[in-house]
Amino acid sequence: MNRETKKARRKNLKPTAIFLALALILPVSINALRTNIDILGAGGERLAAFAAAVNMPGAGLSILMDEVRAELGGPGEAPPQTPPVPVIPAEPPAAEQQPYQLDAREEEERPPTFGQAVESMRPLVRPRIPIQYQAQLMRENFAGREGGQVFRHGAGLIRNDTSLSNEYIQNVLQMPHSLTFSADGAPQVLIYHTHATEAFERHDSDIYDIRNTHRSNDNNINIVSVGAVMAQVLEDNGISVIHNSTQHDFPSHNRAYERSAATVNHYLEQYPSIVLVLDVHRDAIEREGRMIVKPVAEINGETTAQVMMLVGSDNGNLNMPNWRENLRFAAAFQDAMESAYPQLTRPAWLRHRRYNQHLSTGAVLIEIGSHANTLEEAVLSGQLVAQVLADFILEHTA
Repeated sequence: MNRETKKARRKNLKPTAIFLALALILPVSINALRTNIDILGAGGERLAAFAAAVNMPGAGLSILMDEVRAELGGPGEAPPQTPPVPVIPAEPPAAEQQPYQLDAREEEERPPTFGQAVESMRPLVRPRIPIQYQAQLMRENFAGREGGQVFRHGAGLIRNDTSLSNEYIQNVLQMPHSLTFSADGAPQVLIYHTHATEAFERHDSDIYDIRNTHRSNDNNINIVSVGAVMAQVLEDNGISVIHNSTQHDFPSHNRAYERSAATVNHYLEQYPSIVLVLDVHRDAIEREGRMIVKPVAEINGETTAQVMMLVGSDNGNLNMPNWRENLRFAAAFQDAMESAYPQLTRPAWLRHRRYNQHLSTGAVLIEIGSHANTLEEAVLSGQLVAQVLADFILEHTA
């Protein structure tokens, strides 16, 4: 090869060498900054490749440059990549098909089922709650006392939260209720739940977890379970009862009363023998400063959720022709509960609301405890309420 040819070749290689040097070393430097690799070590490997490339024959050098261009990609292009193909086994491993097994520690911390809790009535211990989610939970007796809009009727108290005077309400209560029951085996009582997903605390504690929604679709731990206990007590006393467990507040809480009204009408049409229509709920009590309150009373040495009845009344616009009869029954039942178990009840609350009580006589809304009461406290309360109700019905059975 003559001198001019060699000189021309070195001249042609100069821009190629610069391109290769930048192409081989620059990506290493950038990647090194990203991944903290040894720049000199990685760059040395690329420089060795560069030295070899400079002495390559023309065709080999051309191929290498094409590969470098492909690695770098064109302007605004990502380098072409072939995604890895995931390995999918024909069948999942046998271990994945097995149900998850709790270890001994988890088994101890797992709350018991409803049936286990009712059977043992043992206190439940709440797991640890992060400090940012803690609120104080306070027990309080809401038995109340006379004064202002609260007046006594028999052993019970009535809270008048209407535009009607206490004197007018007391005059209404001068007449006894006219409800009578039959022993012919036909259904006498309908228990239903407008807000069936209302649930309770699963643990007895002075600390409340503000992350709780206290709603559950599991009828073993929501207010439906309390209604089931009430129905069982009535049946055990020979009283025919229908307990409807429809979750009228799921999936939407809105218009739950409209949906439950349709349920009530259905049963009233199917069973004209029904005398009492009980909408069983639980309350929710919260004060300022994230103070959560649960209404409790000591009954027979047991901490029991207190009960409150809500009674609707007509302000002239609610079309409630039966509200006075409903009030008379509620006042008589309040008297019976307080006579049997002093401080079991909170004052019955008379309001200008319908609560579906325009559909029938003997219709009341019963609040069993609050969202801070435990399920066991509510179950105990439900048993006591139902036993008083059974005695009340049997006393007024023709």
